[in-house]
Order: sequence, then structure tokens, then C-alpha cells
Amino acid sequence: MSEQVNALCDQLIKAVNVMMDTESSQRYRLEALKFCEEFKEKCLICVPCGLKLAEKTQPPVIRHFGLQILEHCVKFRWNNMPQQEKVHLKNNVMGLISNDIRPILEEESHIKDVLSRIVVEMIKREWPQHWPDMLKELESLMKQGEAQTELVMFILLRLAEDVVTFQTLPTQRRHDIQQTLAQNMENVFNFLINILQQSVNKYRKMKTDPAQEIKARAHCRVGVAALNTLAGYIDWVALVHITHDNCRLLEMLCLLLSEAELQLEAVECLLIAVSRKGKLEDRKPLMILFGDVAMHYILSAAQPADGAGLTERHYVFLKRLCQVLCALGSQLCALLASDVDVETPANLGKYLEAFLAFTTHPSQFLRSSTQVIWGSLFRHKILSKDPMTMAVTSRYVRASMTNLVKVGFPSKTDSPSCEYSRVDFDSDEDFNAFFNSFRAQQGEVVRNACKLIPLEAFQMAGEWLQYQLNMPIDISPTTSKTVQGLCSIFSSSYVQWDAMTFFTESVVSQLIKFVDKEKLPVEQGMELLQAVLNYETRDPLILSCVLTNVSALFPFVHFRLEFLPQVLSKLFSSVTFEVIEENKAPRTRAVKNVRRHACSSIIRMCRDYPQLILPCFEMLYSHVKRLLSNELLFTQMEKCALMEALVLLSNQFKNYKKQKAFLEELMAPVSNRWLSEEMTRVLSDPTLFLAFVGADLKLSDPIFDDPTGINRSRISFCVYTILGVVKRARWPSDLEEAKAGGFVVGYAPNGNPIYRNPCAEQVRKLLHNLLALIRTQNNLFLPENMAKLSETFSKAFDVMEVEKNAVLGLPQPLLELYDCPVYKTVLERMQGFFSALYDNCFHILGNAGPSLQQDFYAIDGLAGQLITSAFINLTNVPDYRLRPMLHILCWFFLNVPLCLRLFMKQLVLSCTPQYYNTLMCPILGPLFAYLLQRLTQKWQVINQRSSLCNSEDEPPEENPMSQEMLEEQLVRLLTREVMDLLSVCCIVKRGSEAAGAKEDELEEEDMMATDASQAPQPATYTLDELTELGKCLLKNEDIGTTFLTIVYSSLSWKDTITCQRMTTQVCWPLLKQVISGSLLPDAVTWFYGAVLRGLQMHGQHEGCNAALIQLAFLTYETLRPRFPELRTVMEQIPQIQMDCLDQFDLKVLNPGQQKTADKKRKDIFKRLISGTVGKPLGQQFKKEVHIKNLPSLFKKTKPEPTLDILDSDSAGLATLFSPDTDDI
Repeated sequence: MSEQVNALCDQLIKAVNVMMDTESSQRYRLEALKFCEEFKEKCLICVPCGLKLAEKTQPPVIRHFGLQILEHCVKFRWNNMPQQEKVHLKNNVMGLISNDIRPILEEESHIKDVLSRIVVEMIKREWPQHWPDMLKELESLMKQGEAQTELVMFILLRLAEDVVTFQTLPTQRRHDIQQTLAQNMENVFNFLINILQQSVNKYRKMKTDPAQEIKARAHCRVGVAALNTLAGYIDWVALVHITHDNCRLLEMLCLLLSEAELQLEAVECLLIAVSRKGKLEDRKPLMILFGDVAMHYILSAAQPADGAGLTERHYVFLKRLCQVLCALGSQLCALLASDVDVETPANLGKYLEAFLAFTTHPSQFLRSSTQVIWGSLFRHKILSKDPMTMAVTSRYVRASMTNLVKVGFPSKTDSPSCEYSRVDFDSDEDFNAFFNSFRAQQGEVVRNACKLIPLEAFQMAGEWLQYQLNMPIDISPTTSKTVQGLCSIFSSSYVQWDAMTFFTESVVSQLIKFVDKEKLPVEQGMELLQAVLNYETRDPLILSCVLTNVSALFPFVHFRLEFLPQVLSKLFSSVTFEVIEENKAPRTRAVKNVRRHACSSIIRMCRDYPQLILPCFEMLYSHVKRLLSNELLFTQMEKCALMEALVLLSNQFKNYKKQKAFLEELMAPVSNRWLSEEMTRVLSDPTLFLAFVGADLKLSDPIFDDPTGINRSRISFCVYTILGVVKRARWPSDLEEAKAGGFVVGYAPNGNPIYRNPCAEQVRKLLHNLLALIRTQNNLFLPENMAKLSETFSKAFDVMEVEKNAVLGLPQPLLELYDCPVYKTVLERMQGFFSALYDNCFHILGNAGPSLQQDFYAIDGLAGQLITSAFINLTNVPDYRLRPMLHILCWFFLNVPLCLRLFMKQLVLSCTPQYYNTLMCPILGPLFAYLLQRLTQKWQVINQRSSLCNSEDEPPEENPMSQEMLEEQLVRLLTREVMDLLSVCCIVKRGSEAAGAKEDELEEEDMMATDASQAPQPATYTLDELTELGKCLLKNEDIGTTFLTIVYSSLSWKDTITCQRMTTQVCWPLLKQVISGSLLPDAVTWFYGAVLRGLQMHGQHEGCNAALIQLAFLTYETLRPRFPELRTVMEQIPQIQMDCLDQFDLKVLNPGQQKTADKKRKDIFKRLISGTVGKPLGQQFKKEVHIKNLPSLFKKTKPEPTLDILDSDSAGLATLFSPDTDDI
């Protein structure tokens, strides 16, 4: 036997050396690996070989392999081992720990790790039933030295992780081990604390003696292991163990904050303890950390926060200490706001000082970490009024003035923050994204602080603003690629102006909102406004900040109306801003943003203060007409913005005839051009259209040669103007004013007034050519029209680079936001033209519904006109163009930005029931039938591509991976748009009106917003019931079948978000609506099979798994009595237990006798269909570990739930409350 073991060990050592030798060939390495794996799987003497290889005399790599063999035996052979062999293996492993490991500072960490894993695997299988003395054996091991003590710590930590954190064993074994741990927790905790205290005391005594340095380091290593083990238990043990003995553990952890070698592990333990949730009264003892001793050590540890320099370990410690202070603040806020008897700590001032030290630390990450708690303190009903909080508020606001300055880019060296940023961020783009979020968060906190000290904060803002106005512009460091002498986004002057502007905006908004008019500092406000208006600069970045300050201070004009002409003059001069007069070079994004900023400010003022500006209407109108007379002075969007401002003011006429006459006059040039014979021909013919916009021309100079640019501008101006008028023209919101002004033409059957829009007549005249343009744009994607594109513009219909980056989630380089021309070449200008034109045409259609109402929906043959224009040739329209068409209308009802919402949703949501049959059904039926076909084909291609990804027969492509990723992501986004539209059509969602109806005008100026703005995320809603439109659509058999098919098909498409949304919101309401009808058995089995296929695809994801199982359960339980064919589907599930299925069916078919609790029925069903649940790729080929249950120590073994539970008719009170009842 020993000879065989020795021979095998020699072969294994050779094989391991071959695998680890860098000179070995791949073939030899694979053969050696195969030999080792076959040995572990098949050899009968693995244990003796493993023990021999694990001896201390072997090299570390061989010892590690020997221990891996032993671990493999425990994990995969334990159940078949004789008891004697198990005991032999256990004793030998404990012997290895006792006698065959090197000293603590010499032993390899991977050896310690695998030894602890082996012991834990045995514990998971045998403790406590067959190994009751395990804890005593571990305790005796620790008496043999520091190395053994550290290993015991590793074992206890891994045990807690496997049992509680990761739960990598069967439920019953987990319960047995966890309950045994809980019963012994007092002893375990005392044991851990004593080990920690002893090792720390020995370390402190020896660390100052150079002769005992090695022993000191050994005790320090044990202390670190003890702290790490405590961290694994503090998170889940009862709070009483943490606060035992007057919070002895917390006191020890605070003391260790001063020990450089132990402070990081100590603060991590402290953080876990202070972050504990649970009953508030149980958390009250944590307030001891506000005591003198604990606060002294925390303060002492925080003091070097801004002067210690950067060492990575200490920086991580500071992050954890900052989190401890945040968690303490969170606990304090929660306790003081509750009924628990807790008083404001006497040391609150010291706590706030420590917290402020982190807020002023050079690290931007540490600064950001404090913001949430500052916000909680300033909002707290008790703490916000505390004198200590009030005293620190002004210091926080002043500190925020520094923190708002965007410095600390990893690539720079112009700030102490840069060094820390290089640790925290991979690139300038990462830092920029973080800082934008941090600034927004800080702005919210500053606004909360300003509620407490509004006048003092305004004084600070005024001083900062005056300081910046008086400071000369410093452009260094600059990387500008355009005009010399201008700031870049990194220039010191700009970052100061930018921060000051954000601060002033935040402060003034709160001042106006929360201070009584009588107490407002009007004189100071007007003095600041006058200084800003008098400030002159030709730097576009600085000017943009100046305009923001003008807008922020504009509310003071209410008190000094004579300033209004100066404000308007400042804004209009910025509308025509150029860096160099008569500059014909492409404008930089900074210049373009200034002009858009000015337009946006004018729109906001006309929207928010129309009564203030209305007296200046004639002056504004004449000024705008004079500006618009120069066709080359503005971009089309800028022209439209000025016209929108006039339309907004015209809403204040509150006279239908007067407003209608004005709109006719305003739109006359556009109407004449749009309805001209030449334009009608161009808009109706793809060939003429391509020639008119110049897409068929081959140009020699791809940058400056653009002879047809003026034609594109004229088309864009017409479309922008129509959109602006449709979007802005409205009737008075007050019914009496609307009636008096002639806007009300009658009343609906439900009593609601019917309004008429003064722009309706004009817009309806223009609608025919608009639909012709949409038809032409769809037809441009026909192959014969694509072939007419010249070589210069062959990619004119491709997705734009900025859109591609947005789809793929790629950040845009920072400098390009401001320093580069918006469109660098005529091709990019052409791409931008086609993209914006397509979107804006659908914007017009989408806004026409809520704006024109019955004047739009009552157009004769509207459904047919839309089908032959908006929905023509969809087969050739690419996904990135189809998305806008589907994604229009919800801005009016949902809290999402207008710029993301295009045609179909607005059409659906603003349509009244009287037009459902004549308009909605004829449109939505064919549209969804086509979308079902299109998406099914797209997902089939993606699935085939996934299965053939390793094929070598495909021809090479230019950057194929990036293109495939783009195409797949576009399909995914298109799928979500389609499902979102279907959901809008069919499902009533609670909160949709409340979330967005009042937001219809907010953020509409996004069209004029700067290019760097980002859209907010859509809100989430709770499912309610079917809409009236949904019920109408489902009554149509063809449309209902299409809806159900597309919804249930989406469950097995490779998009988790779509699957979860459809499962939780749409599938069951739609199916429930048609259950009472004549469902065919084949349809029912297909629907049920689709849910199971969804489980196979997405069951690995927890959210999808729960939702899909619930849907399958509802479907089966509801339809099984009527459709026995569902039983056939169930029988095809792998590994299904037929006897359990028989019992479940019996109960489903006899609901009157069903007394099983709902949760238990679901648990039974979940086990029945468990064979359909898909596994992650990483788990599909993993060898399964089987751990047998042992007889329970704590109560009668709970049987697996069956359908016989609670079936007995004798389930009276005595039975239900007897000790044997399973449900206790």
C-alpha cells in the first residue's frame, strides 16, 4: 500500500511540476492536468496520497495540490466513505493543522486557506450531530501557537460565510448549523473577544522591543485574523452580543483605531456594527459611541484626515472611518425621530467637527460620502434646530463653495485632490461622471442648508459672485483647439465661475422660495443683477455662466421693472454671440451652447413670468422679426426658440381671434414656403428630396463645400417652427377665461369642456406635406433610393457616432464637449439633418394629439393617412430610426423628458375613446403584427449568432464585435420601446397622472438645453388594471392574439428587463381578460410553454425567477381545470416527480377541498417546475456537491410539504395550536 502511494505521489509531483513549469508545452500541460483530474475522480487511495503530498516537507505547490485532493474527497466522496475513513481523514487533517504547518509568518496564505476550507467542508457535513466536540477541538488547537490560532479564526470565518452569508448548503443543514452557532454564540463571541484582547495586549507589549519584533508581528497577525472573523459574525448575530458587557466590543474597536497595523480591520468591524438594522430600541446602546471615550478615539483617528498624505492603506481606513461616522449619524437621526428615549448627545459638536473634517478633505470621494448625512441633519426636525447644528451649517455652506469647484482630474496635478482621484478613478471620464453626480447631490444639501440660513447663504453667494466679476480671466491651463485666449473646461477661471454659478443658483432659488417678500434683500439682489448685466466677456464658457446668473437673479426684477429691458437686451445679444464677428468657421460647442442657453433663458422667462414680460411683447416681436430677416444669422433651432417664446407670450392674450391672427402672421413665411409648389414636389418624391438636400452630390471639399446647405436649413426651419407652435400654443387653463376668450366650443358627454387651439387651422393646412415628408423619409431606405446617395454621403443614413456611443454606453471625451466643432464634416452635418428631421416630424405628430385634440383626431381618413405615411416601408427602416416613432407621447403623462418621447405613445394617450375604433384599432393592429414579425426575426438572428459565435467560416468584417454589440443593443432597446408602448396601450398604472401630468411644461426647453445635459431616468409604477383602450383592443380577436403572442414571446428573448416588466405588469392582465372567451387548447399550452421557456432563459436571475414562477402558478392553477393539455406540458419538464404532480393536480381540480396554504402550494409548484429553471453559464458544467441532511437536533424533522397538509377534517382549534403543528 505504501509503495503504491509513494509511486502515485511521485507521478503526481511530476505532473504538478509540468503544469506549473513555464517551459512546458501546452500538450504536456494538458496531459498532466488530465492525469491529475482522473486521479482525483477515480483513484481509491486519494486520501493517503493527499496526506502524503500535504506534508510540511513538500514544496508549497505540492502541499497545496495534496490539500486540494483532500478537499475534493470531502466535497465529492464523503457521502460514500466508511465511517472509519471519515474519522481517519478528520483526525489527520486536524493533525496537519496541529503539527504540519510552518510558523504563522512563514506559512503560505494559500495553504492556510485550503486547510480551513477542508475543515469547514467536514463541519458542514457532520456538525453538530456527529461531531459535537468540534468547538472544543478548535479551542485546544489554539493552545499550540499563533499559526494554529490564526487557522481557527479562518475556519470560524469561512463557516459563517458559507452558512449565513453565501448559504452554500441545504436548508436543513444550514438551519442546524446556524441554530447551533446561535446557541453557542455567547461562548463563541467571548472566545473571539478574548483572543483579540490577548493578542493585542501581547502585540503592544512587544512591538517596542526590537528583539521581539517577530513575536509582535505574529500576535498582530492573530489580531487581524480575529478582527476579520468578528466582522463575519457582527453582521448577523443578535445585537445583544455586540452590546454585551456595556458595549465592551465597541469600546475595544474604538481603542484599536489608534493602532496603525490593526485600525483598518477594527474600523471595518465597527462599521458593520454601527450599520446594523433592526428594532430601534435594540440599537439604542450604539449611542455609547457618542460618549467621551469613543468620540475621543474617533476624533483622534479622523484628525490626520487632511494632513497625513496618501498611503493606500490609510486612505482605505479613512473611507471606512467616514462611513462609520455616516452610519452613526444615520442611527442618531433615526433614534431621535422615533419614540425611543434618546437625547441629543452632548458630544454632537465633536461629532460634527469630525464630520466636517471629512467634508473638507482633499479626496473628492470622501467629501461626497458625507453629503447624505448632512442632508439628513439639515432636514431633521430636531437636529436641524439644535444650536450645534446651526453653528456648523454656515461652515458647511462655506466649505461647499470649495467643494463645488471641479478639480481633481486623475490626469492633472493642479490640486491635492488629483492624487486621491488617481486611486479612486480609472480615467478623467470616470471622475467627470462621478463629480457631476456629486455636485447634484451637494446642490440638494446646500439648498437644505439654505432653508436654515437663507440670508447668510445669500451673503456668501453675493460675495463670491462679486469676487468673480472683479477677477481677471485666467485661461491656464488650456487645451483649446480653436481660438487662442479662451478658456477650456479645465481653465482655473472657468472652474471657479462654474462652481460659483451653481452655488448662486442653489442659494437664490431657496431665498426666493422660503423668505417672505418683505424680508428679501432686494437692494443687494438688484445690485448683483446690475453688476452681472454690466459684465462683458467674449469667452463663451464664462458668458454661459453669466447668463445662468442673470436667470437666477431674474426674480428680483419683480421689484424693479425698469431692469427688464436690460435683461432682455443681455439675452438677445447672447443669442447672436460669436467669438469672432463674421466667423465662417464651424462654431464650437461652447459657442453653440451660449446661444442655446440664451434662447432657453428667454423661453423660461416667457413661460414662468409671462405677465411680467407681456407689456414688452410688441418690442420683442419687432426685434425677433428683425433678427429672423437675416437667414444666415441663426441656426434653425435658435430661430424656432425665439418664435416659441413669442407663442408662449401670445397665450396670455386669452383671446382666440387675436391669438389666431398673430399665429397666422407668425407662421405666414413658413406656410408659404412649406405649401409652395416646389416644396410640395420635393417633399413627395425621394429622388427630388435627395437632390434638394444635396445627398446625391459628390463634393471635393468634405468640410466647407456644401452648396445645398441652405435648402436643408429651410426644411429644418419649417419643421422646427411647426413643432414649436404645436407644442407651445394653448388655451387658458382657467375655464372662465377660456370661455370668455372664445376657446370653448362645447362640452363632452362627461361634462368636460372641449377646447379649440388657435393654431389648429394653420397646422392642419400643413399636415398633408408633413405626412408626405414622413413617407418620403421612410422610402429613402428602399435599396433603389439608397443607391442614389453619392460616395460623399454613402453613410448619411448611418447611426450617428454620438448616438452609437449612447447606445453602447461609451462616454464622450471631455474636451470634445466644448472645443470641437459640432459637426466636423458635411457628412456629419447631413447625418445630423436626417436624424433631427426624422425625430422632429414624429414630435409634431405626437404633440398634435394633446394640442389640437378633436381638430386632429377628427380629420377624415386620419388612420389611413398615417398608415400610408408613418408606417410605410417599415421593413427597410433601421432599428435606430424605428425607436423614435414608437417612443413619443408619455411626456405628457409620465415623468420622462420630452426629448425621449416620440410619436405612438402620445398618439395613444391623448386619444379619446370615441376615436378608438376608427383610429386606434386600424393603426395598432397592423403595427403590432408587423413588430411581432420583425422582433421575432431579429431575436432569431441573435440566437443563431450566439450559437455560431465560434464558427470560422464567416468572412472577416471591419470591427465585427462592435457592430454586433450595437445591433444587439438596438434590438434590445427597440424591444423595450415596443413593450412599453403595448403597456401604455393596455395597462393603467397607479401614479402615472400624478407623476407627470403637472410636468407637461417642465423641461420642455430641453430642445434648447446644452449638449452636455443628461436625461433623468423614467419612474417606476405599480400595476393596476386594463385601460379602456386595452379592453377595446382585446375585443378584436386578431389584435388580442397579436398582443398576447408578442408579450409571451418576449419572455424568452435575451433581455432580462423586458422579461421582468412583461411578467410583472402585462402578461397576466392580458391573459385574464381573454380567459372567459373561446381560448383554444393549443393557444393555452403555447402561453404556458412560453412562461416555462422564459424560466429556462431567465430563471437564473432572482427577480425574473420569482415573477415567472408566480405567472406560471397563476396560469396553471386557473386554466388547468379547463385545459387538461397543460398536464402534458408539465410531464415534459425534466426531473419532474409524477406522484407530486398527481397530488397537485388533484387539489387544482378539486378547489373546494383545497385547504393548503397559498404559500405552500406555491412552494410545491416551484419544486415541480424546478427542472425548467436555467443555470448561469458558469454553473452549467460545474460538478454538483451533495450534502446529506442529518437528524435534526432541535425539533421533529419537518416533512417536505405535500398536498395532504391541513387536509384533515379534524383541524380544529386544539389541533391547530398543538405542539406538533408544522406551521409553528
